[in-house]
Order: sequence, then C-alpha cells, then structure tokens
Amino acid sequence: MNHPVVPSSRHPVIFLVGYRGSGKSSVARLVAESLGWHALDMDALIESRRGLSVREIFAKEGEVAFRQLEADLVQEVSRLRHHVIATGGGVILDVDNRACLRESGLVIWLTANPETLWQRISQDATTLERRPDLNVGGLPEIEHLLHVREPHYRECANMIVKTDDRTPEEVAREILAQVNRE
Repeated sequence: MNHPVVPSSRHPVIFLVGYRGSGKSSVARLVAESLGWHALDMDALIESRRGLSVREIFAKEGEVAFRQLEADLVQEVSRLRHHVIATGGGVILDVDNRACLRESGLVIWLTANPETLWQRISQDATTLERRPDLNVGGLPEIEHLLHVREPHYRECANMIVKTDDRTPEEVAREILAQVNRE
C-alpha cells in the first residue's frame, strides 16, 4: 500500500476499536506499515507479559483481573506516539478507557454485521485458541454483546469503517483516505 499519509499532530496515535473478528489486528499492521509507524496489539502484549493467553487469563484470574490489566495498558499505550493500536474488543466497556482513548488519539471503530463476525470468529484458529469462549454461544451472543457495546464504541469513535465483504487492505486504504481528508 503506497499511500503516504501523516495524521496531524492532534492524532499522534491511532486506536482501532471493534468487536472480536472485526479485523483490528490485521488492519493495524497495514495502516502502521503505510504510515511508517509501529503496530501494537494490546491483547498480544498482555499475553506476552503474562505468559498466558487471554483465554487462560479469563479462566485462571477472571474477567475483572483481565479488564484491570487492559485498563492499565490503555494508560500506558496512550502515551505512545506513531503507533496504530489494535485494542481488545471489550476495552470500551470501561468509561475511563473510553475517555483515555478519545483524549489520546484518533479512535476508529471497525464494524461488521453479526453474521460476518460469527463467520470470521468460527473460522479463525487463533480466536479459538486464545480468546475466551462465547458464553451463551454463537450468533445470539454476538448480537447481544454488539447491542450492549455499540453505544460505547459510538461514544469514543472519531470515525466508523465497515469491514463486511472487504479485505484488510481495503479497510486500511479507507482509513488512510479518511485520515488524509482530515
């Protein structure tokens, strides 16, 4: 992707938010590469530091402990510059996280319909190995969690990019084009 764009100094970091399976990690790498920035995946960093997968942290320490690790990391990464950061899908559940993301950089919400998300999640071996199980199960749980989380994503997002029927490259190009228009 040859799209030389440098976001304004007002947005020294880009955060990608969205539900699991929306493409945050893949798109973060592509956007960062195009900008000559660094990509960072918050869940992968937590896993690296703890020596456990997100699934294992949820199982051994509980969701509350994971959310605290996540909140601490939001504070840390909000001070970075020239990074495109793929956040965890539930990072927006905490009001302080939402405020920190919004105050620290450009927040882009990657969206997809529940059916697309379910298809991606169920076909991704990484998700099955590293992420917590869907509790209720499948599509109904995704629909429910999207309903609960949507107002929080909307509250902190500076822009929204749909990812249905699009490759990560296409999504990255749209993000770069929107950032360039700013």
